[in-house]
Amino acid sequence: MSMASVSHRIPASARPSPRFNGLLLVVSLLITFGLLMMTSASVEIASSQYGDPFFHLKRQTIFALMGLAGMLITLHIPMHFWRRISWFLLMASFALLLLVLVPGIGKVVNGSARWIDLGLFNLQPSELAKVFIVMYIASFLERHAEEVREQWSGFLKPMLVIGAAVVLLHFEPDHGALVILMLTAFCLIFLAGAKFYRLLLMLVLCIGAVTYIAIMKPYVIARFSSYLNPWAAENVYGGGYQLTQALIAFGRGEWFGVGLGNSIQKLYFLPEAHNDFVLAIIGEELGLAGVSFVIILFVLLVVKGFNIGRVAQREGSLFSAYVAYGISLLFAGQALINIGVNIGLLPTKGLTLPFLSQGGASLIVCCYMAAILLRVQYELENDLSSGGEGVDIWQQET
Repeated sequence: MSMASVSHRIPASARPSPRFNGLLLVVSLLITFGLLMMTSASVEIASSQYGDPFFHLKRQTIFALMGLAGMLITLHIPMHFWRRISWFLLMASFALLLLVLVPGIGKVVNGSARWIDLGLFNLQPSELAKVFIVMYIASFLERHAEEVREQWSGFLKPMLVIGAAVVLLHFEPDHGALVILMLTAFCLIFLAGAKFYRLLLMLVLCIGAVTYIAIMKPYVIARFSSYLNPWAAENVYGGGYQLTQALIAFGRGEWFGVGLGNSIQKLYFLPEAHNDFVLAIIGEELGLAGVSFVIILFVLLVVKGFNIGRVAQREGSLFSAYVAYGISLLFAGQALINIGVNIGLLPTKGLTLPFLSQGGASLIVCCYMAAILLRVQYELENDLSSGGEGVDIWQQET
């Protein structure tokens, strides 16, 4: 069913009038600001490596256009289509996570096999897998709502799916995606009405397992110790180097920054300045004001996503509600971890900042997730309009 066919069934008098779309504005601001700051953070390294200071801007602009084209396509796909193929999406997720582990196919960078080289860009299967698995869990929670609330089986079945994905992510390894996926799944199951003591028990078991894995991996212990004391002589030029350079960037920025383009830390002092640590460059060039602007945009994105989920749940569209909740949690988890790493609240972990960090696959997937939220919003407004209710879902009682 296309968006056009939906509108033909709604009387002209009942169709929603054009309205200000806050969600679309927030996404547009994130994409635009991301292109600006990623370019500022990468001009020196791009000039040195490729002889073109705007090399990364050109590439990222192409990916942004691809992401916007994907958004337009996704906006025309009804949510019941994703519900119907959720099982195939789950199988595709596992296939991608397995494929990246195959020697010769998975691209190994810094000891981690997380990417598949597609020529134009490197696909990170975990980015797509997180969204697809969330869609499958949303479909399961809708179909087995009573079982999830009342029985252990309804709780354990989705956890087995998550467990299989966690094992594959561990072997890459991609512990950042692993943590985000686990926390998102826990939150979705809790929102579906699962008993809290079951969640608490499983959470304790997961924390114990993660702790055991960390103890068994020497590099994890080294990274954690450097996080606790990054300024120590043995860490400041070792495991704590990125964190200390990021903190220097934030310190130089103070309240309003040193000015756009005037960062010193991006001049080969801070590795991955245009990728995982783009927020540090924002802090240096635009100060606390710039960082606060980014945080406010992500807060608005997550709040609007949850508002959509609440209205969908109230209207009985459980699949759409859980998908909206899940995507909002994915955005929130990835942004929180990246910001926490940049400011030293969390150990250093390679995880991009949605919409802002350099990376084609990440930007395209973020645009896809935003389009899903916009599609849910569109369907809700049309349903409310055809039912004679107000169509501005942000003003609905929640």
